Amino acid sequence: RKLTNVHEALGPSGVKGGTQYLVKGTYCYFHYMQDRFDDAGWGCAYRSLQTIISWFVLNNYVNNKVPGHRDIQQTLVNIGDKPATFVGSKQWIGAIEISFILDTLLDISSKVITFNSGAEIPTKAREIAHHFETQGTPIMIGGGVLAYTLLGIDYNESTGECAFLILDPHYTEGEDIKKITGGAWVGWKRLGDNAAAGGDLFVKTAFYNFLCPQRPVTV
Repeated sequence: RKLTNVHEALGPSGVKGGTQYLVKGTYCYFHYMQDRFDDAGWGCAYRSLQTIISWFVLNNYVNNKVPGHRDIQQTLVNIGDKPATFVGSKQWIGAIEISFILDTLLDISSKVITFNSGAEIPTKAREIAHHFETQGTPIMIGGGVLAYTLLGIDYNESTGECAFLILDPHYTEGEDIKKITGGAWVGWKRLGDNAAAGGDLFVKTAFYNFLCPQRPVTV
């Protein structure tokens, strides 16, 4: 069984006087190696996409099943985005492909927030907070070097101090909440912090796309 809402096991972010803007509702934590499928080293964006789709399923916006890697690849071939050889490959996908999948399979549109450098990310803290306040969907972090899922932000508007609630798809072990929180595979992170697997979380020399799925307008 996959774990849901793993961020609820965390303590405070450490932002003084901040307001937390978080994902609303339930999601499943998808990560490397689940369902006996070895995608270590290439599947992080697929897992972030699966986490996002699980949110739409679990919160009753869509009736779809969460697609597997091969289904995702086949969909991108079907719409003409990728050649037929893409199916069954270990090729990466990014934020733009994820927006195509959400649009094609779920009829969900997305907005993209673009950053020229990882160092710029805190400058759009207010825009990110607004997304969680109004949409409440998980954000896929693409561009950069690796893919992550963003579940929220803790932001002090007067000081500008902020921390990001990161769900990391690069985790390869079992469904153990203590391991996941202990290893910071879900955790509050700031600019300059390392990712759970090591290395900078937000690389200063890389560009980033934050893919922000929009909730359907329900009557």
